[in-house]
Amino acid sequence: MSLFSNWLSPAARPKIRLSTLSPQPGHYHDHEPDDGDDSASELDLDPESSLHPRTPFPASSSSSANLTLHPNTSVPDRSLLCPQPVHAEGSYAPSPSSSVSTTPVPSRVSSPALPYSSGASSCSSDSEDEPGSPLLGPARTRRPRRDQYHSRRWFSVSSRPTRRRHDTVGGIRALKRGVRLVVRHPFFPKTPVTILLTLLFLSIFGVSLTFLLMYILNPDKEPLPWRGYCTIPRFTTAPPQLSLPTTAQFPDLLPANFSPPTFPPPGVDFDSLSPAGVLVGVFSMDASVERRMLIRSTWASHPRSREGAVGGDGGVGTSRTVVRFIMGQPRKEWERRIKLEQELYNDLVVLPIAENMNDGKTHAYFAWAAQHAWVPPLYFDNFTNVPRLSYANATSPAPAPADHDSRFAKLDYIGGEPLPWVRPDFVAKVDDDAFVMLAELEARLRVELHQQAQTNPGASPVSSSESSSSTVLSTSSLLSEPSSSQLSTSMESRADTPARSDDPLIFWGYLVKNRFMAGELYVLSFALVDWVAHDPQVRTMTRGAEDKQTSKWIRAHPRAQDVRWVSERCWIYDHPRASTVYSHGFLFPSEVERVQKAVLADLARVEQHALSTESASFPSPFGPTAPWPHAWAQSTVSKFGARYAAPVADLDLEYSVEALVEGSAMSQLHEGSAMTPELAWEAREGRNARYAGRRVGGTVVVHFIKKNMWFLEAATAFLHGADVTPAEKALEGAVDGWTPSAEDLHDPARLEEAEGRTRLVRRHRQQ
Repeated sequence: MSLFSNWLSPAARPKIRLSTLSPQPGHYHDHEPDDGDDSASELDLDPESSLHPRTPFPASSSSSANLTLHPNTSVPDRSLLCPQPVHAEGSYAPSPSSSVSTTPVPSRVSSPALPYSSGASSCSSDSEDEPGSPLLGPARTRRPRRDQYHSRRWFSVSSRPTRRRHDTVGGIRALKRGVRLVVRHPFFPKTPVTILLTLLFLSIFGVSLTFLLMYILNPDKEPLPWRGYCTIPRFTTAPPQLSLPTTAQFPDLLPANFSPPTFPPPGVDFDSLSPAGVLVGVFSMDASVERRMLIRSTWASHPRSREGAVGGDGGVGTSRTVVRFIMGQPRKEWERRIKLEQELYNDLVVLPIAENMNDGKTHAYFAWAAQHAWVPPLYFDNFTNVPRLSYANATSPAPAPADHDSRFAKLDYIGGEPLPWVRPDFVAKVDDDAFVMLAELEARLRVELHQQAQTNPGASPVSSSESSSSTVLSTSSLLSEPSSSQLSTSMESRADTPARSDDPLIFWGYLVKNRFMAGELYVLSFALVDWVAHDPQVRTMTRGAEDKQTSKWIRAHPRAQDVRWVSERCWIYDHPRASTVYSHGFLFPSEVERVQKAVLADLARVEQHALSTESASFPSPFGPTAPWPHAWAQSTVSKFGARYAAPVADLDLEYSVEALVEGSAMSQLHEGSAMTPELAWEAREGRNARYAGRRVGGTVVVHFIKKNMWFLEAATAFLHGADVTPAEKALEGAVDGWTPSAEDLHDPARLEEAEGRTRLVRRHRQQ
């Protein structure tokens, strides 16, 4: 208490008095401890006074000339606070502007308020490195202190000013400042809840943006008029004009005496045409072992794929068709497995390139095919039309056949002296997510080969040279199993071998948007393959979407106008579960006949509107920008943009596959309908009825089979099933009426069931 009382006492407070007295020179010298002046004791700091830090100079009025204290005290020498330079002989020169008296500074202030310091130095020297007063300690520069109650701005990166430094690391320093600025933003999440909500929001935003970009960049936004494709084919084989809009579905007008297309074409003796040699290269990769096994066991070897419907042809048509799997160099961990697979199945082709999709694999495949592709020769001699081709001279010893090759090629190889193999007429590129009916593919290519190539009517052997050979086996022997001894050869030389310019130029596939053939399957004749492999300009055009690049190659051909662009848009489509614009149910000729009748009825309305003056308009679908009826895109199985759903729930396995067939009674079921799955199954069509009594003329390729289950569904729909159903057998036995048996007469339930089944089948046939 004595400390505070002494400090607050008026007698203890030093009084400040202004004076005009100038300091005495003698007062600039240091005081010794034994000096008798009272100022020496006043300069000694009281220990209690250290509790209250204060500045050495109290504030004074600017209007006063002198500063004096109590009459009994004096201000200490100014040199103690601001040392002056030493002059000659150890003396100090007084400052002319100094007005401080010699009275020493008191140890206590006269005001009860806390001492205040402005922070500015009272020394006249400009240097901050001068030693401080021995009483106040070393001098130091004090920075302006920020108010402790003032909150810092979020955009202030640092709390203290920093000097600008040269950034030697590039933009790392600026990046750190930017990150620090973002993190200190008031809206930046800092709690776990806000962080989770922010991540959720960003995820939703990213997914939405991705789907939006996919929709904007997707060129296929509307379903396609596949029913119109099956009725109104492309009437020209000229290369499509690039000036034609990509949305032009039916740019050409109907010709006179138009009739829907059928296959084989009317007026063509299909059985007299010699089979075409086809190399089917399935693009695969090292890890796709399961898909290769599915292909080997289904469409590559199954009799209904190789022989066709309604009894087939015994495999004659596909006797020159081989299937090989094309892949790049396998990865190191797959090398041994690929070698073992090749040793076992003998159907792999490993290209000398790294595995890729759009970086040159297609060109490498065609370059390989131009040099190393071989197919079996013609094993039969009773075809009246055999093409004359320049590459018939090239032969190679027969390689070991694969298990899924033609049985005639395997029998020939087992005999010990197999016939040499020859160049293929066509080289096909196929994706491994496609299901191919080999007999249908070979039949289409056979017609195109004989339509353009020069033929030699009446020639029994195939076109050959001195080194080529042909067999003398007749197709009449197909009823019995041919032996290896029957596969004998006959040599015939030919001097008038046609030139390369006479070889057919054919580009076959699904024409997309009048620009290119779709990549799931397209075919090049061997003349085009040989040109693609050796043309220097094509070698510079190998990168990019491979199907589009292939079409660019064909347009760059020196005889581009002579290339036949054959488009098949009715019998190539996507799996019904794919839900793409190219998707609809599994298609058969019987349903296409019904589709064609409906489309022809629409065309009749167009013609009737053109001749009448009715106000109701039915626009013509023909022209570059003409609209087409939306009913032409209708499918009983699938719907564009919607995931496939079974017509009714809990269908049996056979019923579920039947529901994927376009136009079937099972596909048209719905909840609450009078038709039940059992009745729809009884009303199904057999294979003979679905193919309208013809061997070929149905689906060629089903694409976009992304799941193995989808692949098995396609295999079941096309390779299995009875040729004639029980209901069709009953209908064949009662054309004019049903005749019950003795057992049926004694069983009213069986009698009613049989009569109902017969009426249902007859009604379905009429529809």
